[in-house]
Amino acid sequence: MKMIIVALAVVAVVAAAPAGKEDPPQPQILRSEFDQKPDGSYSYSYETENGINIQENGEIKQALDEENKPHDVVVVRGSYSYTNDQGKLESITYYADETGFHAEGESIPKVPVARR
Repeated sequence: MKMIIVALAVVAVVAAAPAGKEDPPQPQILRSEFDQKPDGSYSYSYETENGINIQENGEIKQALDEENKPHDVVVVRGSYSYTNDQGKLESITYYADETGFHAEGESIPKVPVARR
């Protein structure tokens, strides 16, 4: 019986809680392009009214796996930019291949170079 009362009390508190702040309206997409090729390669880009710009290309490449057997991988290259909370334009470029994801940009911390 105590369990039911506790459960009802929790439901009452949650129901009485003030509604959260409404999410701002989503920015409109000004431009959007996508091109998929039969071989698996592709390109896409889009731009929004709040200044977000994204472009990416993917192409098929043969790579060797751990057993030195060839297999296809998608190599991705792209970039995006947006205005951060402080009003500064942030631009990031990246690529991803069989070695992983690699990004560069002013806001991305640099890995220190080991000195010998």
